[in-house]
Amino acid sequence: MNKAELIESVQKALGGETSKRAAGEAVEAVLTAIAKGVKKDSSVQLIGFGTFKVTKRAARTGRNPKTGESMKIKASKTVRFTPSSVLKKSL
Repeated sequence: MNKAELIESVQKALGGETSKRAAGEAVEAVLTAIAKGVKKDSSVQLIGFGTFKVTKRAARTGRNPKTGESMKIKASKTVRFTPSSVLKKSL
């Protein structure tokens, strides 16, 4: 499912009188709130869905796939999603 399909699904869930634009704004608001929450608190927990959490990646040695040459990859931060047990069971 891509973002357009998600917006369409939200529009259908909200009812017939909800416009596609309003559903798009709702989806965008949720995504923005999650991004701000992760940046501010380093974790966003949605009960029954899962947790978005900032994790650190250690520096490591990688290879350039084109030349095969070794190169250093800097330490970085990334966002990880851990699904809740409710979501796992529903799969």
